Amino acid sequence: MESLFTAENFVSLALLILLQAVLGLDNLLYISIESKRAPEEKQKRVRTLGIGLAIVLRIILLFVLLRLIKVFQEPWIVIPENNIFDGWFNLHSIIILFGGIFIMYTAMKEIWHMMNLKVDGAEKDKKPRSVNSIIFSIVLMNLVFSFDSILGAIALTDVFWVMATAILIGGLLMIWLSGRVTEFLKKNRMYEVLGLFILLVVGIMLLSEGGHLAHMHLFGNAVTSMSKTTFYFVIAVLILIDIVQSRYQKKLNQEMDL
Repeated sequence: MESLFTAENFVSLALLILLQAVLGLDNLLYISIESKRAPEEKQKRVRTLGIGLAIVLRIILLFVLLRLIKVFQEPWIVIPENNIFDGWFNLHSIIILFGGIFIMYTAMKEIWHMMNLKVDGAEKDKKPRSVNSIIFSIVLMNLVFSFDSILGAIALTDVFWVMATAILIGGLLMIWLSGRVTEFLKKNRMYEVLGLFILLVVGIMLLSEGGHLAHMHLFGNAVTSMSKTTFYFVIAVLILIDIVQSRYQKKLNQEMDL
């Protein structure tokens, strides 16, 4: 019997951990922003429990995908070809589309709240959310984000322990980093706006990916998936705009003080 602990498997493990880290950046941002909606003394527990549950469910999802991959690939809903909207939607594309819509809704709702924020008693106007609902949102979005990493893992190796270990290590790294990202956003609240717009772009990317998986056509035009290169370019532009805007605002404030 061939040993499972081979050099090839450990190389695959290292590559999968790197894949988990790269694909988990947008998920990490969502978790950090979402956990801030919980009471401050419960935020760490929310992040740890939410990511911990997501790790367990990711491993279960991996186990299911390895055995029922055809169920996720077969069409569930078919809209015949027409000049307005058509496509065939499998379970994979439906989950990705739902995740994109939910993230865009969350980002737009928070942006709208910021635009209507009152200086005095701002947080009182915002309806509080229960800890359980926040944990549920984190787990749900974690599973949506996990599809790409799990399918990428399946493409790299078919050894279950390698994929499960990569998911576990990636989740532990996310727990460690999420607290630091949340603390950074607390100390630099202006970056919350940047983070929300990045989430909005993530939602658009997921919608394009889901539409591409569903072979969707809008007004006769095929929906194509946003490439990772385009995604990171847009994020780089958003960060550059934020840096330039912040420095320009500081110079204006200095001129006004003179």
